[in-house]
Amino acid sequence: MLDAANYTPRLKTLYTDTIRAALKEEFSYKNDMQIPRLDKIVLNIGAGAESVKDSKKAKSAQADLTAIAGQQALITKAKKSIAGFRVREDMPLGAKVTLRGDRMYDFLDRLITVALPRVRDFRGVKGSSFDGRGNYAMGLKEHIVFPEIDFDKVDETWGMDIIICTNANTDAEAKALLKAFNMPFNS
Repeated sequence: MLDAANYTPRLKTLYTDTIRAALKEEFSYKNDMQIPRLDKIVLNIGAGAESVKDSKKAKSAQADLTAIAGQQALITKAKKSIAGFRVREDMPLGAKVTLRGDRMYDFLDRLITVALPRVRDFRGVKGSSFDGRGNYAMGLKEHIVFPEIDFDKVDETWGMDIIICTNANTDAEAKALLKAFNMPFNS
């Protein structure tokens, strides 16, 4: 059994022991505060058109996202009504969760070592999905690649957005940080 008081995620230890020094040397930072680090990871499931017809779909997406993240997910609601999509204001449309600290490192570890290798026809993640400010966004077509989701009990497979926010100033710095965490870039 893990002792919660002394538990440190594997990737957090890797970052503090080796990655920080390697990045400091590679980009020749003068101050340790300039070294890029992970800020947060935001997970989002949009239930979309299905939740318009059945409001339980957003609850199902919330339950699945809570299981994946290990922390309570929020239901996202429509900000305004759009008649063409049959959406009314405050209608539940999906779920989101923001991970920080140890949960963030645990999720990134599970994403890289367990979930991504389970994706069908996986050839790496796109290396050009940075936003210009050091944040990386990716999508998964199926949320069932995570081991927390019991495939037999899933009523619907959801697509999922994963945004990894860093405090890096450039995309090159952020890509070097994620490569050090063994993110499987294809380019």
